[in-house]
Amino acid sequence: MTQTTMPSASPSRRVDRTVIISIWAVPVLVVGQFAMLAIVPVVLALTVSLRHAHLRGLRRWTIALATAYATPLILWAIGPDRAPSLSKDMHPASAALIVVVALAAAAAYHLGRRRSSGADGSSSERPYFRAAP
Repeated sequence: MTQTTMPSASPSRRVDRTVIISIWAVPVLVVGQFAMLAIVPVVLALTVSLRHAHLRGLRRWTIALATAYATPLILWAIGPDRAPSLSKDMHPASAALIVVVALAAAAAYHLGRRRSSGADGSSSERPYFRAAP
């Protein structure tokens, strides 16, 4: 009896999927008032983008996302009168900044993927125009 296995996704594809799901989860969690749980996808996206060379273009966005998230988290942790949850203590401008940076990181990821897939010779897009002689 032979066992057929499903072809697994390549390691870089799994890494890409992990990063983009993590980045999209951050604004959902922050807007849904689960800001403390957003630490998991923020750390995951930052760690994966720093460890894998093919995500080099996404590193500055994940660093910006981690910084935008860490600022209200640190202020909440060291504050004298802190609310029982990060979502209740976070200023709306901080939440909006986190959401905007996460959406910018997601856009950078998707645009970077589009550029890299179009540059490898697809017939629908020309990666460059030939200079006139």
